Amino acid sequence: MTQARWVILAAGGSAALLLGAFAFQHLGGLAPCKMCIWQRYPHVAAIVLGAVALFVPLQILIALGALAALATAGIGAYHVGVEQGWWDGPTSCSAGAINNLDPDALFDQIMAAPLIRCDEIAWQFAGLSMAGWNMVISLILAALWIAALRVRPTSA
Repeated sequence: MTQARWVILAAGGSAALLLGAFAFQHLGGLAPCKMCIWQRYPHVAAIVLGAVALFVPLQILIALGALAALATAGIGAYHVGVEQGWWDGPTSCSAGAINNLDPDALFDQIMAAPLIRCDEIAWQFAGLSMAGWNMVISLILAALWIAALRVRPTSA
């Protein structure tokens, strides 16, 4: 397979994941949490890098595409850990500790909490949340970017 086809598959996969996320949000009514939004940025970068790499086939662009896919997979893994309670998430979108809080401080913490929390699973399929699926598919996309790196571009 040509390098361009690997790049199209990898960048197209990021585009498909983004479209899926927007469909869940706008058609399915599942508003994203802060960490869900964070996972979208590397996909946008991968799409842009893929588009540019099709016209300017530089290996560095393809390597950066792989890095973008790995970055979103890493954020997804972190998000899964927050959802599962393995570690604390950002205090701006997760349940905070209530130790040593007086009732007024606890009320202020509750009122400041976002409507969409990062530590709650809004949707899951086959035991994986959306963050988990993003992680798994993004690792596959990273492998596609790496496959593109292994194929040298053909000159015209």
